[in-house]
Amino acid sequence: MLAKRHTRCPRKWSQSLRHISTSQRTWDWTNHSTKDAAKDDVAQLAASPRRPLTLADLLRHGRPPLSKDALLASANFTLNLLPARLASRIQALRNLPFIVVSNPHVSKIYHNYQHSLSTLLPYQKRRITTLEEENQFGEVLADLVQTHTNTIPILARGFLECRKYVSPDDVTRFLDTHLRARIGTRLIAEQHLALHFASQPVSDEPHPRSSSSSDKSAVPSNYIGVIDTALQPANIIRVCEDFVGEICELKYGVRPRLVIGGEPDASFAHIPVHVEYIITELLKNAFRATIESGNERNPIEVTIAAAPDVPGREPPIQGDADTGFELGKSGGMYVGETMGPSSPSSQSITIRIRDRGGGIPPEVLPHIWSYSFTTFSDMNLNSDNGNMDALNTISSNSGHLSSIAGLGYGLPLGRAYAEYFGGSIAVQSLWGWGTDVYLTLKGVGKVD
Repeated sequence: MLAKRHTRCPRKWSQSLRHISTSQRTWDWTNHSTKDAAKDDVAQLAASPRRPLTLADLLRHGRPPLSKDALLASANFTLNLLPARLASRIQALRNLPFIVVSNPHVSKIYHNYQHSLSTLLPYQKRRITTLEEENQFGEVLADLVQTHTNTIPILARGFLECRKYVSPDDVTRFLDTHLRARIGTRLIAEQHLALHFASQPVSDEPHPRSSSSSDKSAVPSNYIGVIDTALQPANIIRVCEDFVGEICELKYGVRPRLVIGGEPDASFAHIPVHVEYIITELLKNAFRATIESGNERNPIEVTIAAAPDVPGREPPIQGDADTGFELGKSGGMYVGETMGPSSPSSQSITIRIRDRGGGIPPEVLPHIWSYSFTTFSDMNLNSDNGNMDALNTISSNSGHLSSIAGLGYGLPLGRAYAEYFGGSIAVQSLWGWGTDVYLTLKGVGKVD
């Protein structure tokens, strides 16, 4: 039996949100029937001006535990962003062919988004001003996160059943856009939930960082919400190596060796579960190719290179252009959310994974970035065999990732995560020899 994976991301908030009773989710300002959002509301929100989300945006409220004012600011920031993003997804689903949206699985996702938007719209009419309201908002937000946990597998089944009516290229385009938008939506919600649970109990003043007994169960000091400000890719690589190695031993009876070179002590601020998913998928490909080519005696070489910190504002990000965070009424950012000269510096880390697995066949190479539905079967979609999408892994932190012969989501999903904050994945294959994969991650440098 595979050992349960131990990600470095704190799970206290994710465990807490699972235990929130539905009966608790009643706001004083929710005495209304939750109906589907009006078409005009959706169109207006989806067309609102926005700009891409950055890691610095998620860090702006400071380290937990937050003061009352900072926590309320985080709640209002989250409430300002989510409706437009949900509306954008509803609009995208409406633009699919009617026969596709009529599919029960696709229709379920559509109505989930409609319900979530309808739940949040009344709250957008006013700001959250008390801790009681913030607590209630946290409960509603937790429910929203849980509601959308299985979106991608459900959509996959829907598109599989509609494969006669929609082309693979259209499916890939839709999923690629949807996944990138969904990354931002979940990050915004999960970041506030993490800050919320890490800041209990909340007072009017910042919490002193004492060594009292109550601090023993606190979130590690290097975390700001779901972001590890001192993330070391080498540590995640070793965790992923163990996980993928165990899968290989079960499937093939052998595991390749892995050596890490370059700058193994390099660190930066990034989201551990994103990095963990990407690295796992890349190692799965390298391990599998190495074993199936009979070259398991040749180690897989991983080289880590850290670029110097780049001071100043972060460069424009393209990964979330259609659903970036909403601008203020005057065209600028909301009050209290400006980015000054003290903004964290940009930090880039590149990881090269080199294997001797024989390379990628020329006829396969053009298709490695496509979402493949030909490997799906009813058994795969119904069984709980660990084939969860990356976003499910983020929300559940269950420790399970896809199997060695996954569902064809690995590379395109990994690229979506890497590119979301300005990174990239580049593949260089030497057919008959092996493959080099260059993963570049754009994070944040030193965070005070």
